Amino acid sequence: MMRWIPEGLMFRLVKAALRYVVRFGRLEVIDAGGALHRFGDNTGELVRIRLADPSAYKAFVFNPELRLGEAYMDGKLIMEVGSLYDFLALVMSNMQQAGPTPLARLQGYVEYATRRLRQMNTFTRARENVAHHYDLDSRLYELFLDEDWQYSCAYFSSPETGLEEAQLDKKRRLAAKLALDHGNRVLDIGSGWGGLGLYLAEIAKGEVTGVTLSEEQHRASRRRAEEHGAADHVDFRLQDYRTLDETFDRIVSVGMFEHVGTNHYREYFAKCFDLLADDGVFVLHSIGRFDGPSYTNAWIRKYIFPGGYIPALSEVIPVIERSGFKVSDVEILRLHYAETLKEWRRRFMQHWDKAAKIYDERFCRMWEFYLAASECAFRYQDLMVFQIQLVKDQTALPLTRRYMEQRADELRACENRRQPVNLAGE
Repeated sequence: MMRWIPEGLMFRLVKAALRYVVRFGRLEVIDAGGALHRFGDNTGELVRIRLADPSAYKAFVFNPELRLGEAYMDGKLIMEVGSLYDFLALVMSNMQQAGPTPLARLQGYVEYATRRLRQMNTFTRARENVAHHYDLDSRLYELFLDEDWQYSCAYFSSPETGLEEAQLDKKRRLAAKLALDHGNRVLDIGSGWGGLGLYLAEIAKGEVTGVTLSEEQHRASRRRAEEHGAADHVDFRLQDYRTLDETFDRIVSVGMFEHVGTNHYREYFAKCFDLLADDGVFVLHSIGRFDGPSYTNAWIRKYIFPGGYIPALSEVIPVIERSGFKVSDVEILRLHYAETLKEWRRRFMQHWDKAAKIYDERFCRMWEFYLAASECAFRYQDLMVFQIQLVKDQTALPLTRRYMEQRADELRACENRRQPVNLAGE
């Protein structure tokens, strides 16, 4: 509790904040003294939370972007009716109309004004930031990712598509957009646990170099290449892309650009331009924003992705144009990541007890908040995924997009003649 604000006054500020934001739906809040308070217009499914300690009140008033998640992690915000996702969806869907409170909006202005200071991703800091998230115990990721451990937005071709199929569809679409020829040298920037690199080598027949800053991912991807007899065609390296000095026919980067930071966009595209052959193709897959430049959520920055930033296209395209690249294709994936996160969250909740044995209950609440809040952000806060295809020479690709579907059909036929990649090697 803010020591200089009496408890009664603090909860009145909580009620004022919730009345400002929650204008529809059914939200009930039980305060630390056991009293029940209602918000919204009494429509829809009931969501009820309990604030177990008066210190949780400040989470709704002072910097809620950071403190709301911390209150849940610390067990001070407890779900009584409905899930955490239900609560966050109710609040965020209301914020589409009401927006943040005036105090939270002021905090946002400060965050935006100082955002570049937190995105200085030097070589050392970039490796530290990657280790914070991607070098967690690999058993955690096994609990909720697909069998190929694709840790990025899947592509759901229909509502009935499962996660494994959707992640395979994503890899196939990326490979089709790269328009690989057999033997093309391919660079995968941010190669993760190696699934995409192995696909590009085994199915699309490329000669792949994958770079990552995660020691855990590097170990796993090299082991997978050996187990699948692909080590002669896939070279996974523990290396910063900025230190490469080779030339590649194709470049692909999935889920890595969010870690670059606005300060380094010019450096990123200039380096990729130097690495790509004159007739090459580069496909960039990244989370983006519909609503223009912003800043990184304080809770996500502190607990999940330090140094990360989700860009708006208006921040990316001008840098691309000045780099010498030509934008040859852009595709926006709107709710695909929301559906991906929904499935990750379902699987994680199903394996909560296993995750708690790896870490602890507080970590599990943190991870649940991460997955639930991220899903809500894609549904209610203007996040999306963009895929930008770039070339140096506009004659490098066929005249129409028909080649993408033709390549996808060819790749699908190759998939049917091959056994699936298995990260665990079982």
